[in-house]
Amino acid sequence: MTFSIPNLLTWLRIALIPLIVVTYYYPHPLSGPVSAFIFALAGVTDWLDGYLARRLEQTSQFGAFLDPVADKLMVATALVLLVDNPGGVLLTLAAVVIIGREIAISALREWMAQLGQSGAVAVSWIGKLKTTAQMVAIFLLLYGQPILALPSMSIGMVLLYVAAGLTLWSMFHYLRAAMRISE
Repeated sequence: MTFSIPNLLTWLRIALIPLIVVTYYYPHPLSGPVSAFIFALAGVTDWLDGYLARRLEQTSQFGAFLDPVADKLMVATALVLLVDNPGGVLLTLAAVVIIGREIAISALREWMAQLGQSGAVAVSWIGKLKTTAQMVAIFLLLYGQPILALPSMSIGMVLLYVAAGLTLWSMFHYLRAAMRISE
């Protein structure tokens, strides 16, 4: 295992996941905002570990494996927390779409790697846009209170639906690319 600053930041992101859960369920009026800020801190470590890995030339195969795993764990955990709250059927469907896509694309990437075609399912601009909408939505939904008189829950729900739509779009994009290769 490679001990580098980027990999340590990825491990920190994984370590923050239980803290997000405990904070979210802690019976205090600020539990939502605090868990949202911990989630945001974890999101910053995601950006920072990638930046530092490239900048310090500390990229590694282990880091390339662990980083998306940490991201998926963090997002899936946050979505499960939100579904556990009375989020309703639409929030549950959005969460199922997002988590299901992550599982499907992970399996697709593994299959493409076995075929020697891992570049066919590289991250696209659609995926980056989806991730941005998803992270902002989850932050707002975890926060759960108005921010500067803006309805964070309503904005978060709309962004989560946008993220779910982009999730499907990106999944079809990746599947189409994989189908062309496998024929």
